[in-house]
Amino acid sequence: MSSHQRVRGRYRDTEKTTSSSDSDSDIPLPSLSTKRRTGKYWTDRHATGLGNLLALSFVLWLFAKGTGFEFPFPKPSTPPSVTPKFIEEGIRQCEIINRSIPHFEPSSNKRKENDRYVKGTKPTLLKNGTLWTGEKDGHEVLYGVDILIENGLIRKIGKSKDILLSLKERKDAVEEVELNGSWVTPGIVDLHSHMGVDAAPETFGSEDTNSVKQSVMPFLRSLDGFNTHDLAFNLSISGGITTMLVLPGSADSIGGQAFPFKPRWTAENTPQSMLVEPAWKIDNGTWARTHSWRHIKHACGENPKRVYSQTRMDNAYDFRQAYTHGKELKDKQDRWCTSPKTQTEPFPTSLDWEVLSDVIRGNVKVNIHCYETTDLNSLVRISNEFQFPIAAFHHAHETYLVPELLKQAWGPPPAVAIFSTNARYKREAYRGTQFAPKILSEEGLSVIMKSDHPVLDSRYLIAEASWANHFGLNTTIALNSVTTSPAKAMGLDHRIGYLREGYDADIVIWDSFPLVLGATPKQTYIDGIKQILHPISHEKPVHAQKIPPTGKWDKEAREAVEFRGDQDLRPKKSAKNVIFQDVGEFHLSTNTFAEYDVQTFEEGKGVVIVQAGEITCVGKCSTEQTESGFEIINLKGGAITPGVITVGSKLGLVEIDQEKSTWDGVAPDPLNDGSELTNGLLIHGVDGAQFDGKNELLAYRAGVTTGVAYPKSSSWINGISFSFSPGALHPLSEGAIQSSYGALHITLDNSKTSVSTKIAILRKLLTQDQPEDAKTELTEAFDMIKDGKLVLVVKTDKADTIASLIRLKKEHASKSKITILGGLESWLVAEELAENDIGVIVAPVRSYPGDWNTKRILPSVPLSNHTLPSYLVSRGITVGLGIKEEWQAPNTMYEAAWVYANSPSGIFTKSEALDLVGKNLEKLLGLNTNKGSQTKAWVAHQGDPFSFGGKIRGVKGVGQVEIDLF
Repeated sequence: MSSHQRVRGRYRDTEKTTSSSDSDSDIPLPSLSTKRRTGKYWTDRHATGLGNLLALSFVLWLFAKGTGFEFPFPKPSTPPSVTPKFIEEGIRQCEIINRSIPHFEPSSNKRKENDRYVKGTKPTLLKNGTLWTGEKDGHEVLYGVDILIENGLIRKIGKSKDILLSLKERKDAVEEVELNGSWVTPGIVDLHSHMGVDAAPETFGSEDTNSVKQSVMPFLRSLDGFNTHDLAFNLSISGGITTMLVLPGSADSIGGQAFPFKPRWTAENTPQSMLVEPAWKIDNGTWARTHSWRHIKHACGENPKRVYSQTRMDNAYDFRQAYTHGKELKDKQDRWCTSPKTQTEPFPTSLDWEVLSDVIRGNVKVNIHCYETTDLNSLVRISNEFQFPIAAFHHAHETYLVPELLKQAWGPPPAVAIFSTNARYKREAYRGTQFAPKILSEEGLSVIMKSDHPVLDSRYLIAEASWANHFGLNTTIALNSVTTSPAKAMGLDHRIGYLREGYDADIVIWDSFPLVLGATPKQTYIDGIKQILHPISHEKPVHAQKIPPTGKWDKEAREAVEFRGDQDLRPKKSAKNVIFQDVGEFHLSTNTFAEYDVQTFEEGKGVVIVQAGEITCVGKCSTEQTESGFEIINLKGGAITPGVITVGSKLGLVEIDQEKSTWDGVAPDPLNDGSELTNGLLIHGVDGAQFDGKNELLAYRAGVTTGVAYPKSSSWINGISFSFSPGALHPLSEGAIQSSYGALHITLDNSKTSVSTKIAILRKLLTQDQPEDAKTELTEAFDMIKDGKLVLVVKTDKADTIASLIRLKKEHASKSKITILGGLESWLVAEELAENDIGVIVAPVRSYPGDWNTKRILPSVPLSNHTLPSYLVSRGITVGLGIKEEWQAPNTMYEAAWVYANSPSGIFTKSEALDLVGKNLEKLLGLNTNKGSQTKAWVAHQGDPFSFGGKIRGVKGVGQVEIDLF
């Protein structure tokens, strides 16, 4: 249509001549037919009409200008431009993806309140504390300082006088807490937890750690499986945990997204209300993206290999394929955002791959379960191929062997989140060393101690830092490894991990310096809210308030690297004649020196002389005549104690728990597999004994002189235990097998056969006399049990099951000697156990409600007055301490020290605490070791055996003449 065909907003007939009589205007317009017939006619008429039009327009303009009149005709206009909604939404997405990576300035007093602040929370003034701030400028420790908590924040750090002046009229509204010099630290931060998704007690209905539908699932979120009813929340808070990164499990190459939580229950009582700075949140009814960090979990190596029957090549391909999808999506999004208003399709996204595109953009903290050098190398290459940073390698048992490799990762070097002594449970962890934190730190890498809760109860995460410090990690770095360093790796160090003004009021008050063995919180604050309603605390000695020295293990650390984690752990030197100088305590009673049951000496004065492998003098001994031909060892105020006994694990029968080729094997279960051959058969553990393994040798070097093992069985009747020397080379070595026939072990909990069925069979075995021709080795063993000649060790935790055993003994086998192994609910029937002379080997020592049979635990300080061992002892029960996994055996002595430190005053002397892992176990297990002074096992400690920092310098095994020196 020609321009002259549209006049005053309406269309005209192209074949009709317009005139003044039939038009809204007096302006004549030619028809197209006239124009086409004669150009002259068109030109003359057009010129005349144009002049008339201009004149008329001028007159009308003057008229309108003078009168303000507006013509009633619509004004020509351009229709408004409407942007499609999908483009508007896409532009918003472009703004999000084009933001710089998350970066936050450290919080300051400009911050008015914590976003998690609970209105009505009373301000608190913590007075006269000794602060560990987390700083590295020489001011990490502040003495005699006060902290004002207000609006969920640390409002002021200083002196009470100045703080109270600043409060003015609000002074009366402040709760004041006198700390009397107690140590105060930032809240403990756990970078690797499964709390809430692997909830306690574990049941089928609450197990949400892993999905095993496919190996790559970046779209899964731990938030969606987070159980707010987990019994671990209060327990972990009582250990000082204030923030944890809750990760999906490690079954998958990419298991899903992780989320940071604070374990404080909220009024809303939902998982989302426990989040810290979530990347997405409900904002005024809208699901909105924030500018906070996201988190994701990857895993490599044996876990995906085991679950999906993959090779490591498959595992690496998983990552490369997934990140190729992520990069393709990123590139599509970037292209879309170069010209959003010209797009005809919505902003490209993918539920499967969007988080990986965000990883490549640098907005996601990548946490990788990765142990072994080959896997670490693969992930470092992949991080460079797709150009994304790695926040931390977790578990990472071989990182200490390849620190330079970690520095080759794309972006800043990853942190290393590791255990202290938990190793050797799988092939990937077999070269792990307790010196890894020291080695990595000295290589300039950030070291983080983590729990992998509930693999380790995160309540005791501080103990991981303590062990690391004991084995050579600098004190400041050790304490920062559970506070500032994980906060930084989590991207939250702008608000947690330090004691700074303006930071979240996540604070722990301790009963001793946090890295001292047995250190326990007196109180934990999260978001400025006191978490332990009625805390119980035992006063710790003055020396426990001091910062302990870092352990000196330079030589051992060098050897670990030199031999690539496979150094020779056997004793390098032995001697029959030794003089121990500067002995502080002597805890032995020997045939020769029975009067020296417990002897303490002034500093530098105690001497112990060993001649031909036998102790010949204790105390003030003359060494003038004996120094020639003697090894002389200064114990620096240390002690000589009985040898330690370990029981409860498969030490001596299993070398690597997850490698069946290293086991003795599993005995069959005649109740469930229908095997006639094994009916009445009694398995002897000694027939499968294994020696010279790492766990045994490390235990021996830690003072464990006797191991007790019973057969690994799928049956409830396990078999006969044996005792052995962890330092022996093979079963026929001198003194290797200490007792081949120990106790009969059975298991009542957690198997296919009901507890009531097992009790019924026990009743039959204990009450019915078998004809001579029908007797089996099993029935003969129960005849011995009935007469009290053989100990029956029953593995069970549940109080109700223990009650059935008590009733069985009382009614049918009053002479029998029964010992409970496990016993986490045994405190509920303590009086009945004492009345029927049934002892308990508590294993593990630190109670945790891991399943339905253990949910009624005695939690220990600060939640209860007693530890479980101290409560049972206070009720007259013979108590020993046990373990559950082989790697725990070297720590046995320190578990006794932990019980001693955290039990009420007067329950244990030091010698009685040592009996928990010594002579009490001999009685409870029916052992016949340590007969006479020549066969008695003992250990020489350099430094206090009841605290970290010391070393074992000499071990005399059962029946040995020579003392092995370390």
